[in-house]
Amino acid sequence: MIDSTPPVLSDEQLHRLLTEDVPFGDLTTSSLGIAAQPGRIRFYARDPMIACGIEEAARLFALSGAQVEVHAVSGTEAPPETLLLEAAGRADALHRGWKVAQTLVEWCSGMATCAADILAAARRGDPDVQVAGTRKNVPGNRRLAVKAFQAAGAVMHRHGLSETLLVFAEHRLFLAGESPTETLARLRRQCPEKRVVVEVATPEEALAWAEADVIQLEKFPPEAVAEVVAAVHARRPATVIAAAGGINAKNAEAYARAGARVVVTTAPHLAPPRDVQVRFAR
Repeated sequence: MIDSTPPVLSDEQLHRLLTEDVPFGDLTTSSLGIAAQPGRIRFYARDPMIACGIEEAARLFALSGAQVEVHAVSGTEAPPETLLLEAAGRADALHRGWKVAQTLVEWCSGMATCAADILAAARRGDPDVQVAGTRKNVPGNRRLAVKAFQAAGAVMHRHGLSETLLVFAEHRLFLAGESPTETLARLRRQCPEKRVVVEVATPEEALAWAEADVIQLEKFPPEAVAEVVAAVHARRPATVIAAAGGINAKNAEAYARAGARVVVTTAPHLAPPRDVQVRFAR
């Protein structure tokens, strides 16, 4: 099939990736005199994966001058030997797009697969829990990171600083003794359409900020999360408890069972790539 989903990177951004890898042409391909020979390249999942970055890879081949067909859109659960995409054209076009496209799919699929594993684990503890990815992506790659989390069925905790209210201790340091009640009231006047999230480091801080819309517990063990959930909900049942810090597929279920409605994770940003097998044909 020809996929109609647009890539999250612009043609200009994709051209930069190609130019970084092939700044002055492909010396090997041209020196061998094979540039104009027709060929075909196919990408297969070697590892089981949640495929991601497929649309960007397809566009990289198209920008290189090849004809592309997508077989597995981003978000597809792909067991080994799944054909992800194929491209046909001149050998120089195929070699130009090859490594950039392969690496992008492997990296994005690694993030998506890790996020999906965390989501599956968390939902064994609570089928309604949500997994949210932090903004600790490799700088310059947030659009791809967002795509990977979404391909896994997860969400982004924050796309950046501009659209969310998240009050850290590092903010409260500058509030000159203002009470939590005063701070929350001021933020709600200033940003009436936004929910106020407050990160805390102790149960005492959680109770002090119990009137926040969301309390984010930083590096609390699951048993402490359960205690805070009970104490905060006794005071304000509507407050959402989020757990952050060290969340991964091994402990996400425990955090969800403890009552965290959101588990916030950085782990997918650090996930190893999934292996994509590349096969050329004349």
